[in-house]
Amino acid sequence: MSYSVGQVAGFAGVTVRALHHYDEIGLLRPGARSPAGHRRYDDADLDRLQRILFYRELGFPLEEVAVLLDDPDTDPQSHLRRQHRLLTARIEKLRQMAAAVEHAMEARKMGINLTPEEKFEVFGGKDPEQYAEEAERRWGGTGQYAESQRRVARYTREDWQRIQAETDDWSARYAALLEAGEPASGERAMGLAEEHRRHIARWYYECGYEIHQGLGGMYVADDRFREFYDAIRPGAAGHLRDAIRANAERHG
Repeated sequence: MSYSVGQVAGFAGVTVRALHHYDEIGLLRPGARSPAGHRRYDDADLDRLQRILFYRELGFPLEEVAVLLDDPDTDPQSHLRRQHRLLTARIEKLRQMAAAVEHAMEARKMGINLTPEEKFEVFGGKDPEQYAEEAERRWGGTGQYAESQRRVARYTREDWQRIQAETDDWSARYAALLEAGEPASGERAMGLAEEHRRHIARWYYECGYEIHQGLGGMYVADDRFREFYDAIRPGAAGHLRDAIRANAERHG
């Protein structure tokens, strides 16, 4: 059985224009055409569209979705397992946020003023000052530390939320890369290493490739940094260090 583009758009809750675009960029080409040249989609096409929409819901850009789906070493079951893991994590995050909204409503009804920590703990639980004392001791005399201090002093709660959202998105894509078995010297890994460097440069201080390689070494040598990155997926810290080095070498 095959389906018209209009039928598929109705099934999936997407626009016909979106399906045309997916066809044009090679992300989802219909399995057949009618004698009049109209697109016809079969069950395999619908399965691929389902995987595309799962990844889109998780925030993956179309270019990344195409790379993931066309990876010859990843079968449909692997995609579903990855998507289930990522969606489960999102569900848990949304559950926490729903509970925080309920807490805020109950507090307002009872006339209770929540502390700033209570109001915003759901947005990540990461304290920007957590390692401030140690950071000042280790890097307080550097220009990078001074620049970072100047920048973060101006950041609002919305800025920190944006930083956290960018970090979460990058982490999810790096986890997917590791699950796919991508080498640290591959284009995808080096591309994410470059994103990592630019994130630091955008939010904290100018981070050249030499500085970035030093950070990569610290991510493995320092237990806390290693635990942070290995929480993405075991071995992530070492893989990222190698990807950072490979990225620096190609820009050298």
